[in-house]
Amino acid sequence: MPSVQVDSFFLACLAHASYLVSSDGIAAVIDPQRDVDIYIEAAAQKGLKIEHVIETHLHADFVSGHHELAQRTGAQIHLGDGSDARFPHTAIKDGDTFKFGNCRFDFLATPGHTIESICILMTDLANSARPRAVFTGDTLFVGDVGRPDLSGEHTPQELAAMLYTSLHDKLLKLPDETEIYPAHGAGSLCGRQMSSERSSTIGKERRTNYALQARTSDDFIRLLTDGMPPRPEYFGRDVELNRQGASAINQIPPPVPVRAPEVARLQAEGAIVLDTRPPMQFAVAHVPGSIHIGLSGQYASWAARILGLDKRIILVGEDADHLRESQLRLARVGIENVHAYLEDGIAGWIAGGYELDYIPQITVQEFTDLRDKEKDHIAVLDVRESGEVAVGAIENSVRIPLGSLADRTNQLDPAKLIVVHCQGGYRSSIATSILRRAGFRDIANLTGGFDAWKGMSAGVGSSAG
Repeated sequence: MPSVQVDSFFLACLAHASYLVSSDGIAAVIDPQRDVDIYIEAAAQKGLKIEHVIETHLHADFVSGHHELAQRTGAQIHLGDGSDARFPHTAIKDGDTFKFGNCRFDFLATPGHTIESICILMTDLANSARPRAVFTGDTLFVGDVGRPDLSGEHTPQELAAMLYTSLHDKLLKLPDETEIYPAHGAGSLCGRQMSSERSSTIGKERRTNYALQARTSDDFIRLLTDGMPPRPEYFGRDVELNRQGASAINQIPPPVPVRAPEVARLQAEGAIVLDTRPPMQFAVAHVPGSIHIGLSGQYASWAARILGLDKRIILVGEDADHLRESQLRLARVGIENVHAYLEDGIAGWIAGGYELDYIPQITVQEFTDLRDKEKDHIAVLDVRESGEVAVGAIENSVRIPLGSLADRTNQLDPAKLIVVHCQGGYRSSIATSILRRAGFRDIANLTGGFDAWKGMSAGVGSSAG
């Protein structure tokens, strides 16, 4: 049995992985999420003392709990040299090392995703002198590598060149059996083709990772930067929050209950009503002008991409637990201005005498029949990403990724019925709420999305476009 234990934690809503590494009663936490009780509780159950908190880089897609975790445990924070972090920390340089129990960490400077990115080589000294695993942060994922566009001082091409060197001169020189533990999995915005697998090996990635097949640095640069999706605006803000160290999550005040008239007043003053219920509940009845982002999916990252971090938010949820979870997930990406929630939910809105809005739903069969009869009066809006569209799309559809939709509604014809779809239905519900808020009345959500279309049509009426 290994004398060094690795416990992994995966936060599905952000596709974020963090790790508790322990040996002889001492532990290190790598890339912690903002709510840090899970590490403190795990350490207490195992009789461990957390002495080290290590960040592989300043994260852009979530707010880290490194500052709070260090304050609560007395641990030392370790961060790559060049971060300009504004809290007490040890600046890690290439070749630095430290040991606790039978665990030795050797640090590799691996710039590319960010300038200060590091990877952590872990050796279990009681079992082998060869490294057992490497914690790769956002440098190397299972099936992908980190996006190279998170610097204000370096171009994506410059960062991609650095990343190529870091991968080929550092990570790919490790033994093939070395396990890799990245900071993200499928669904993260920090890469494009991540696998749903939580770990891999250097040898497997060398053989199967598409980005590692590029033969030259120039090929690698083109592969990563050509057609790269736009960087979400909130990424820069989260980097700064992590650079200064975020406040403890329990310092964020809980939202207060607000009756329908006050919600209407706040909404008129610019507050966003954020409906977090399941898509069908939203479709049937919702507060007019509200934005729908279901708590069941990639809720927090979509909220940050669509709303930004500063909007005043009024939640609509199913129950008290649902509302608490909504606020926690928003705080994980840096959205803290969750002012209130609609008291008694939609029932409270109805009791206040206010009108409701709804979004029509259309099945694939209904859509097919309608399009055959009134083709000139229907537009299909595909809100999937370009990689999804490349493997199949509904013929003659308008393609606007969800993250860009609010800024590109002028590309749509409000005189036509706009049938919206994504892959399965989650993102299209968000899209319909954006369109309705922008004034589009004649819209419908294609239930089941492209998956349902593909299943029914069996290739008829679709293309590879």
